[in-house]
Amino acid sequence: MKRRLKEVVIRRLKLKDTWVICFALGLVMMNYPFISIFNKSTLPFGIPLLYLYLLIGWVFSIFIVYLFSRAAGHESESGGEP
Repeated sequence: MKRRLKEVVIRRLKLKDTWVICFALGLVMMNYPFISIFNKSTLPFGIPLLYLYLLIGWVFSIFIVYLFSRAAGHESESGGEP
């Protein structure tokens, strides 16, 4: 079950459309409406909310790129199409 789920996720991450969707989502996250939503004087954990939003978004985008690179590496090891 776990192996099959892993194969399905890797197959989904190989899609080029997924890269485009993630890029567009990143652009939307870093544009005016979202930045203004999080530009408040609230200090959760003593960190300004905007900084926390940008930090979490940055870490999340690095994690997504990591998953994509793992899927691409898995494809090259299995002898699939580049």
